[in-house]
Amino acid sequence: MKQKGPRLGEPASLWRMRIVPIASVMFASAVPLMLPLIANSPVLPPLGLLFFLCWQLLRSEMWPVWIGLPLGLWDDLFSGAPIGTAVGLWTLASIAIAYSSQRIYWRGFLHDWAIAALLIAIIQSLAALITHPQADTRLVLGLVVPQIIISALLVPLFMRLTGAFDNFRLKRR
Repeated sequence: MKQKGPRLGEPASLWRMRIVPIASVMFASAVPLMLPLIANSPVLPPLGLLFFLCWQLLRSEMWPVWIGLPLGLWDDLFSGAPIGTAVGLWTLASIAIAYSSQRIYWRGFLHDWAIAALLIAIIQSLAALITHPQADTRLVLGLVVPQIIISALLVPLFMRLTGAFDNFRLKRR
């Protein structure tokens, strides 16, 4: 008699456990190229960064600290930023989250939202300044403020989506 469904105690698919988080960040980084949107200033939130930060905050033990290098490179290829911008900034964000995870023993949803919003503001501001080094600093930062606000307000939605992806990732075959 053949059993239908997973056996008790059987682990989730190893492929799905490894691929889902990375694929979600990579796909989210590539989505803005698929949208027919033309704008003079950045309006779309950095979807790849949002998923990256949410995965890091939700499952800080899942990825090594250096995961910002390959995922940041992928984002740089699709965002149009100078190569190395997201590589460096995402890696620093990963280090900051790992450091805060060691220092803060208990984090709630509001803590994660505040950490993500702060990191989004820092990363987007520094990325804009790196991308436009010759421009007036106030003008460049003024252009990314709406993007930072929209991104910070979308963090709860992306946390929820990341949680849904995590449930799918851990589901037994």
